[in-house]
Amino acid sequence: MYLTAEKKKELFEKYGKSNVDTGSAESQIALFSYRIAHLTEHLKRNRKDFSTQQALVKLVGKRRKLLNYLKEKDIERYRAIVNKLNLRK
Repeated sequence: MYLTAEKKKELFEKYGKSNVDTGSAESQIALFSYRIAHLTEHLKRNRKDFSTQQALVKLVGKRRKLLNYLKEKDIERYRAIVNKLNLRK
């Protein structure tokens, strides 16, 4: 499996407040970004995997909603997570 419990803890520790901080917007955005990158690589190899393509589109939408929420609530936290993850918007 590509996403182990250790990898999740590492992501939450790096982008969240602690390794058990699974609910903050920053940690969720980081987790979604990791999953999006993995699915993108999968789709580069398997172009006709439409169920994975649909899952990717849903994940991108979820991440976008969280980013919009964070932008409305706290613009500094939004800018920090966008810079850390090298997101375009």
